[in-house]
Amino acid sequence: MGTVNKDALVRTVAEATGQQLASTKATIEAFIDAVRARTAGGDTVKLIGFGSFQTKTHKARTARNPRTGETVDVPEGQRLTFKASKVA
Repeated sequence: MGTVNKDALVRTVAEATGQQLASTKATIEAFIDAVRARTAGGDTVKLIGFGSFQTKTHKARTARNPRTGETVDVPEGQRLTFKASKVA
């Protein structure tokens, strides 16, 4: 097992579909952009059988730098989250 980066994913999808690498990369980039745009607007993107993407707000908090021990204020922010579908 290892990590699959975007380029490897593009190659795998291009081979599976018989499409050119450039058009496959453009399609995957468009998908990622669409998910980011829709979730930033407050929508949840659900792909039945795969999972769902949504943006969650995390509260402001105080953290600690493990190297120096110094406390750092972390502001409130948004995170894109993914929850995998349950497989039957």
